[in-house]
Amino acid sequence: MLAATTSTSKKAKVMDHPLLAGYALVAVDLLLWRFRFPLNENGRLFARLFVFALLSALLFSTGLNPLSQPGFAQSTALRIAGQILEVIWWLTGARLLSLALDSLLLPKTWRKQRLFQDVFGAVVFLAAIVAALAFVFELPIRGVVATSGALAIVLGLAIQSTLSDVFAGIVINTTEPYQIGDWVAIDGVEGKVLEMNWRATHLLTGHGNVVIVPNAVAAKTKITNNNRPPALHGVSVVLEISPEERPGTVIAALENALAAICSILRTPAPYAQVKKTDVNSIQYEVTAYVDDMGRKLAVSNELYDLCYRHLAAAGIDLRPLSVAGPVRESLDPRERLLRRIDLFAALESDDVKRLAAHLTRQEFDVGQMLMDEDTVPDSLSIVDSGVLSATMEEQGGQVEVGRLGPGDSVGEAGLLAGLPAKVRITALRRSVVYQLKKDDLTPILKNNPEVAKRMCRLLSSRQETLGKLSTSVLPAAAPEQSVFQWLLEKVRTLHSLT
Repeated sequence: MLAATTSTSKKAKVMDHPLLAGYALVAVDLLLWRFRFPLNENGRLFARLFVFALLSALLFSTGLNPLSQPGFAQSTALRIAGQILEVIWWLTGARLLSLALDSLLLPKTWRKQRLFQDVFGAVVFLAAIVAALAFVFELPIRGVVATSGALAIVLGLAIQSTLSDVFAGIVINTTEPYQIGDWVAIDGVEGKVLEMNWRATHLLTGHGNVVIVPNAVAAKTKITNNNRPPALHGVSVVLEISPEERPGTVIAALENALAAICSILRTPAPYAQVKKTDVNSIQYEVTAYVDDMGRKLAVSNELYDLCYRHLAAAGIDLRPLSVAGPVRESLDPRERLLRRIDLFAALESDDVKRLAAHLTRQEFDVGQMLMDEDTVPDSLSIVDSGVLSATMEEQGGQVEVGRLGPGDSVGEAGLLAGLPAKVRITALRRSVVYQLKKDDLTPILKNNPEVAKRMCRLLSSRQETLGKLSTSVLPAAAPEQSVFQWLLEKVRTLHSLT
């Protein structure tokens, strides 16, 4: 009985001071918001909703109805404090309503962009302010609406461009042509989407700059989204070539370049085409596809290099008609081919000429084998034109480990040290290969012992590549000097050098 009496007295005290209890609940709500407790966003929202429900119950049960003016006619200070508390109730309700819609109803992608949350929050807050003015201060609702309507017209004319961005942002966020993290091109600006808000889209360009594109501009221009489809990204190379060159020959060389690159997708098929023509040049476009956005730069650079090499192998220069061609030395084509090989960079011109005279030309049709696994090549093979594939036997069958194009060579380890190959070389396209026999190189090495050392030093520095094209008999764990000495002994033994 005593406990019931005590509880009733406490309740009566609370009822006697509803303003203090109301402001205490407002303070609790502020603490929950300021210190982000609980840490879980949804848990914090439900906690604030519970506090708001307690505040609502307190106000409606103690005569502080937010739908009317508070009592306290005897005290102006208490009446003002009650009006402030009721206005806080309206604004807090508007805020929690917008948060509840954002957290519980909107898709996650829309929440990141914050556009709907900002726009809906503004509308709800405007409605709460109008309601507070009408109910709490008992201002004429029609006058308030009329005044707000006139004010809205004036503001609308003043911020017409901003409103255009807002409505364009609503369209963009609804249709979702891109999302945060996508790499897009908007109005000629290419970059990664960092932020999407009610006014603009923020792009991080490849130069590290942030470009802000207004939503109204993005809604009216062409948008290219490089992340859709997610596993297909195009790489294009544009080349300008003199119209004197036959297009069929140029296209064939560019198709060889596409066949020589391993790091592109074969479906959809890569292609080369004539893009544009004029009296000064013909513009060709080479297009391939990759499955990873991060590989576009490396593939583009590799594709440029292969196009250059295959065009050079076909005798085609990358220049328009108005630009004079390069002045070339009057070298035998076989000498020029040998000078592309790093192994022969140490040779004198006379030695290169003597070796070039011993080069033999071989043609390989598609599917024809140049070299088989576990055989010791007795010659160095230098690709003059075409594309060859290097494959290796593994548990699942033959696996491609690389492709060879103009200027590439294979068989260095066999030519110098008699090491067997561990790959099979097969022609992917019709190819022309020049071969140099071991016996033709031996006199050069006997007359120039330093050349043998330079070749072994270069070969030892290419140990990783050598490991792919020959057996793993090199002392891989030894320092470079040990590998060099080991190779030099092999060369001396194979070529009978002192």
